[in-house]
Parts: sequence; structure tokens; C-alpha cells
Amino acid sequence: MLKQKATRFVSIKTKINVLFLLVILVPILTMFINSYISSQQLLERRYTDLMQDISRQANIRIEEFLKDVKEISLVSSYGINSYVSAVSQENYPVQNYLRDSSKANENQVAQLLMNYIIMKDRAFSIYIYNLNGGEDIYIRSYKPIDYTYYPVNEEWFQEFLHSEAITMDLSTRLDKQTQQEGNWAIFNIRKIFDMEDGKLMGVMVISLDIDFIDRLNSRLQKEIRSSFTIVDDQDRIIFNSNHDLIGQPFSASFPLDSSMSTNTERQIVTLDGRDYILIQTPFEQHEWKSYLYMPVDELAVEGNILKRNLIYIVVILVIFALISSFYLSNLITRPIKRLMKNMTLVEQGKFDNLPDVGSNDEIGLLSVRFEQMSSELKQLVERIYQEQEEKTEAEIRALQAQINPHFLYNTLNSVKWIASMQRSDKIVEMTEALISILRYASKNDDGKVSIREELEYVGHYITIQKVRYYNKIVVVYELDESLLDYPIPKLSIQPLVENAIFHGIAELEDEGTITISVQTTGESDIAIVVTDNGKGMEQEAAEELKQQLLGLKGEESIGLSNVHNRIRRVFGVGSGVSFQSIGGRGSSFVITIPKRKEADLNDEGDDRGR
Repeated sequence: MLKQKATRFVSIKTKINVLFLLVILVPILTMFINSYISSQQLLERRYTDLMQDISRQANIRIEEFLKDVKEISLVSSYGINSYVSAVSQENYPVQNYLRDSSKANENQVAQLLMNYIIMKDRAFSIYIYNLNGGEDIYIRSYKPIDYTYYPVNEEWFQEFLHSEAITMDLSTRLDKQTQQEGNWAIFNIRKIFDMEDGKLMGVMVISLDIDFIDRLNSRLQKEIRSSFTIVDDQDRIIFNSNHDLIGQPFSASFPLDSSMSTNTERQIVTLDGRDYILIQTPFEQHEWKSYLYMPVDELAVEGNILKRNLIYIVVILVIFALISSFYLSNLITRPIKRLMKNMTLVEQGKFDNLPDVGSNDEIGLLSVRFEQMSSELKQLVERIYQEQEEKTEAEIRALQAQINPHFLYNTLNSVKWIASMQRSDKIVEMTEALISILRYASKNDDGKVSIREELEYVGHYITIQKVRYYNKIVVVYELDESLLDYPIPKLSIQPLVENAIFHGIAELEDEGTITISVQTTGESDIAIVVTDNGKGMEQEAAEELKQQLLGLKGEESIGLSNVHNRIRRVFGVGSGVSFQSIGGRGSSFVITIPKRKEADLNDEGDDRGR
């Protein structure tokens, strides 16, 4: 008896449901993932732009404030501004005080400077150091003065005196002129010259309390104010709401990417296992930079809302897909089940008056044909039983003898034995080549193999193609054995050979030849050349392929462009795929790589990672 292979029964309804769900779910999940990722990127970009604007506006406010302070020092020192010339002024309180430190002059100076301090919300103090032999004067906002401190011998003071600068801003330092500890301030210092003879009379120091920056940024959220940081050209922090960080290198707090330029830019940094968006914005008039950072996971608040909405949509679509699939499967399988029930009735001997299937499609037509067949079968059976009962029984016994299971089994075994005796070497050869190809493709490695291994893989591929093209392909190898152990990206040569077969010699009526050579080119490069004597390419097609390899046109030749891009990613500029082709005379494709061992490539990869 012929044994039928046992297979698990899977109903058409189940297949339809599974297929329908896959057709619906795969696009839905793809859309969900793509929408979520795109929205997250858009959200991150929006917050990045917002932080850049905040940082840029904060820098502008700070520099405008420093500019106002610089103008205050100019106006108070010489009694001039942009509208009133020095000639028209009759009273110069600071000039008069530096010449004569009388009480009357001191009161005039104190009144003038205090007005400026109050005008700027007491954000700074003003110290005038008399170099003309008179008394110094200190106009403070609210902090007590340390009259024992005299900065003339300080390094910054001496450097300013001996410089050609008239005025300058000094980055954050402790204001030692006050008795308060931890009084960080930014200094604006100006030389005061006698308006009559040009002699240096004194130095004005405007000490801006560093907290003025917090007041300028008072409208910002607390979290943004706490992260706003200013550093000088030496990467030292000159402002942060946490004064303990002032004076420390910013890179000690945040590991910056060395490739970050001086322009406004963003990057993702990791600190204590947490990712931050870091915004860098340079000042326009100072050699300072401001940094603003925000944890990436804070974006998850809006991201979770988006994710939840997308999940709702996906759930609704999945429910719709389930309902639709069950309805559709029932619509298709219901008449099939009725037809199967009719078949069962026919098996039981009921040939007429079968229930109506109730379908107006192909299944309905099949049901009509089945009913006709059952009716004819009934007539045939009746005729056989009525006219030739004994003859029919004999014929049935003969038929049973002919289809005896043992007879069929022995016959099939004989066919099997004859097939085993026919040694099909080509089938064996192709099977072994296919196994080698699959083993090579699934081998777990880092994406790089030796040229020797790649050529072995190409040999297996050519074995299969020779059988396909009836041995009309001839392959010639010209190999320098000393070069075969150098590494190359996996699956780099086979696409060139495939291109030579399918687009070169496949349409030839005669035998085609592919030459594969591995030779040294230049001083330190390896050239892997795949040449065919096929039909070649027309000039227009060749120019189009060159544009694709240069990245100037969309990639239609996916295999060649993929090989070219992978080689350039591994070995850098100067490596890759090039070709020459003449219509009717064949093509020659060249892979150029440098002579570098595996260890050298790994070292370069580590350097790029650092």
C-alpha cells in the first residue's frame, strides 16, 4: 500500500486569517515604527532649535548689558556720550576728583556713580583707583568694602596698565574689594586719562555681580537657568548657577566631542549613564561660549503621548483587521464547507437532492458541476448493478489486483533503485557548491575576509552558473599568491562576477571568458580586476554608472554601488570600484584597496571610534 506522507492539517480559514493579518500588521507596524522614530527626531530637532534660540538670545542680552556698562564707564570717566561732545561739558566729576580728592568732588562722584548703579538695579559696584596721588573711591551697591585690599599689584591690574587697551572685560573672578566671601564678578576696567594733557590719572573697575546673568534670564524656566553655562577661551567656566563650578574646566563636567566646531552646534553627550542634548553658542563680541543642556529623556514626556496615540491607532487597526479577516475567511470557507458536506453525503450513497451551497462564484460553479457528476455517477452505478453485476465484480477484482499496494510499493522501489544507480554528478556538484555558498554567507564574522576566502566563494558561485549556462563560461585566474591573505569586505568580488555574467556574456552565443586577477598596483595598493569579453556597455550606460558610483545619481546598480560604498567605508578615499567598458568588446571592473592587514584595519577603526 502506498503510504502518504503525514502532514498537519491547516484549514483554508486559518491560512486566510494569518495571511490577512500579516498583510495588515506588517504595514501597520512599519508605519508605527517609522512614525514614532520620525516624530521623535522632529521633537528632538524642535527642542534643539528652541534651546539654540534661548542660548542665542541670552548671549545677546548679556553682551548688551556689558555694552551698557562699558558706556557707563566711558560717560562717567569723561562726561561724554554719543550725543554730547567733550567740549560742550563744563563739569567732569571723575576728572575733578582724580585731580583733587576733596569732599565736595567726592560727593559729586558718589552721586553720579550711584545714579548709574541704581539705574541698573544695583547689579554692580564701581571702584576708582587714583594713580594721581589722591584717594581711591568705592561706590558699592550693598556689599561692605574691604578698604585694606589694593589691587594695583595684582597681576591682572599690572597687565592692563602695561597693555595698549583702553578698556576690557575680565572673565569671572572673586571680587576681593568686598568683605563678602564667594563674591564672583565680571570686571569691566577702563583707563582714565586727563582730558587736558592726556596723562593716565586712574583706573575705573566696574564689578558686575555674576548673579546679574540669572536676573537677565529670569524669564527662563528654572531647569534651563540651572543648566546655562558660560566658558572662556580656555574652557574655564565663568558662569553657572552653581558657583562651585566656576573656574573649573567645562570638559570635566561634560565630555565634549573634539570635532565640535566653534559655530552654533548641537551634540549628544553621555554623563553618568544619562544622555544630554548639549547646545554650544559663541558670543559675538567676546571670546566666550555659552552651553545649554537638557536630558534627552525629558523629551519622553511628549514622546510618550505620541507613542500612546500611535498605539491606540495600531490597536484599532488590528481589531479592524481581525474582524475583517474572520468575516472574509467565513465568507470564503462557508460554501466550501457546504460543498465538503455534500461530498460526504455522496460518499454515503446519497447522489441526488443535495443541499444548495448558496454561492454565486467559482465555488458555486464547482458545486453545480459536482451535483451533475454525482447524478451521472448515480446513473452509472445503477446501470452497472442492473446490467453487468457479475462482470462488474470481476472487473473490480482485476482492478484491485492491478493496484495492489504491494505491487505499487515494489514498483516504486525499483524506480528508486534505478535512480540511485544513475550517478548524477552535476546534481551532486551543484548541491555541494550551494552548501558552501550558504555556509560562507551565514558564517559569523566581522564583515571582512581574506581575498583567498572570497575567491573560493566566487569559485562555488561560478560552478552553479556554469551548469546554468551549459558550461559556456570559462574562468581564468591570474593571482599573486602573496596578496591573497590581505583582508577585503565580504561579498565584494562576487557582485562583479555576477555583473560580468548577467550583463556581459549571458547573451553571447559562443563561449564567454571571465578573467579574475589579483595584482599589485602603485606602491602600496592591490588591484582586483574582473574582465569579461561580453557585449560591454554603450557610452551612455557607462556614463550613467559612473555617476552612480560618484553618488551624483540615484543608485540603480545596487550591487556595484553597494560594493563601492562598503570598500570606501572600510579603506577610505582612494579605494573603491572603477571600470572601463566598450560596447561589443567587454568590460573590466577594478576593486582598488590598500595593502593593510586585519590588525591595521582594527586599529584604524579604534582610532575613528575615539
